[in-house]
Amino acid sequence: MNELFEIKDNKETPLAERMRPETLDGFAGQKHLVGKGKPIRLMIEKNDLVSMILWGPPGVGKTTLSLIIANSINADFIQLSAVSSGVKDVREAIDKAEKNKRFYQKRTILFIDEIHRFNKAQQDSLLHSVEKGILILIGATTENPSFEVISPLLSRCRVYVLEELNKKDFEQIIDSAIEKDEVLKIEKIFIPDRNFLIKLSNGDARRLLNGLELSLKLCLKDKDGTSVLTNEIIKEAFQTNYIKYDKNQEEHYNIISAFIKSVRGSDPDAAVYWLARMLKGGEDPKFIARRMIILASEDIGNAEPYALTLATNIFTAVNYIGMPEARIILAQGATYLASCPKSNASYMSVENAYVDVNELPAYDVPMYLRNAPTKLMKDLGYHKGYQYAHSFDGHFVDMQYLPEELKDKIYYHPSEIGEETEIKKYLEEKWKYRRNKNLK
Repeated sequence: MNELFEIKDNKETPLAERMRPETLDGFAGQKHLVGKGKPIRLMIEKNDLVSMILWGPPGVGKTTLSLIIANSINADFIQLSAVSSGVKDVREAIDKAEKNKRFYQKRTILFIDEIHRFNKAQQDSLLHSVEKGILILIGATTENPSFEVISPLLSRCRVYVLEELNKKDFEQIIDSAIEKDEVLKIEKIFIPDRNFLIKLSNGDARRLLNGLELSLKLCLKDKDGTSVLTNEIIKEAFQTNYIKYDKNQEEHYNIISAFIKSVRGSDPDAAVYWLARMLKGGEDPKFIARRMIILASEDIGNAEPYALTLATNIFTAVNYIGMPEARIILAQGATYLASCPKSNASYMSVENAYVDVNELPAYDVPMYLRNAPTKLMKDLGYHKGYQYAHSFDGHFVDMQYLPEELKDKIYYHPSEIGEETEIKKYLEEKWKYRRNKNLK
């Protein structure tokens, strides 16, 4: 059928499910993957499918596309959710796939939703069957598979990026639902502000259709029997999901920016407020934890070296625990980092070094600093004159470690804040013969 969505007849089925397409011709968006001559369409047309990871935000069609693929090639379709499934479930799916292949010469597609939530052992259990072609794996993820899917499994799959549906896609979805759904097409429906409905859907087609259906249930018909879906009714339908936060557009960047600046500005109260806004909006807690690790080094650095250790542990704990308890761990990290003394001296040191690396010639390594693993290299003077620091008092020797052309260069300027106060004193003492004048 050349319709936007294939229509389901069961009126008790939710609208989002009734409108789920069953063919590529009815699939909304993702023309870069399913359009004429594009990779997934070509695989289906050639009946030559490979294992793949579908990466994209919620509600863009990852599950639907997987069902269409299975239906198009007449494959057995097994669906697992990484949230509720374990290794036992994966093994049962593999056993069924082996039987399908051996006894019925039928292919099996194993679809794993939220595959990024599988741990290493669970992902490892898939490797053999994917490599041997026992089954075709389709993993769906909202997270970057480079971080969340183990390398051996990733190397056996193609990664396809699904893009957010655009306004035109959503307009088509709304039109199709109103005009073609068996329940909605007999109603008179008027939506004065479609943009508001689309905005509250946060790029999620499933959420849009669910919100549309609930809005109609909450709406009272006017005198001529028309259901007018005002912004107030639409907002009421979305209720707890109504929060100005879009994980993939401007507000995402605005709020994470406010969070970072609050921590940098030593305001733990503002930090936890923006943290709560992100979590309420559905942000991935691991994304926030990663930002904390960067913050700990970039904005705190050696003023409190333990901050990086804590931030790394925060990420590990969040990864182990998950939501909703992860919010407690993130709050501990945010308030601690915001309360730490701040220094960007180590960050600026590497930025300044990058400037010279990019703009100046690649100066030779001094001969005495070079490694000399062979006799020839020793004969050429490699390593000659090097003095081993631990052989001297204080485990320090006054040597020049920079290239001659940069001998007076200073990249790291420790602050007089927190632990860097002691670092500055130490360096001034040890470098007094060479750099003390530059540190003042």
